[in-house]
Amino acid sequence: MKMEIVRLGAGDDALVMRVAEDVFDEPVRADRLAAYLSQPGHFMIVTIADGVVVGQCAAVIHRHPDKVSELYIDEVGVSPAFQRQGIARDMLDAMFVIGREHGCEEAWVGTEPDNGPARALYETRKEPHGPAEDFVMYVYEL
Repeated sequence: MKMEIVRLGAGDDALVMRVAEDVFDEPVRADRLAAYLSQPGHFMIVTIADGVVVGQCAAVIHRHPDKVSELYIDEVGVSPAFQRQGIARDMLDAMFVIGREHGCEEAWVGTEPDNGPARALYETRKEPHGPAEDFVMYVYEL
C-alpha cells in the first residue's frame, strides 16, 4: 500500500473528507478545516493511503516578544490500523521542517501522562531539551 505525506494548504479541504477511524478526535467539518488552513501560521500534514487520510499532524506558530518563535504541535493522530509503522514519526519530522522554514527555533508537544504510545514517540525524538515537564492546563468555555 502506497502512503504519502501531504502538506495541506488553503483549498485542500477535499483531501480530508475521507478519513480512517480515530485519526481526529471528532468528525472533520469542512468549514472549520477551511478556516484553519486559511490562517497564517497554521499547518496541517496528513498521511494518505489509497485515498484515505490515515494520519494527521496539526501545528501553530507562536511568536513571542521575549522568547524564540516556537512551533506548537497541537495534534498528532494515526488510525489504530496504521499505528506502529512510523507514520507519526514521519509527520513530526515533516512538521519540524515546516517550523524551521518559518523561523521557529523550538517545537513543543504535550500529551496526557498515561498516553504511553505518544510519550514513547516523543521521548525518542532527537535531542529534546530535557525530560518531560510537569504541566497543568485549564480550559475555559468562551
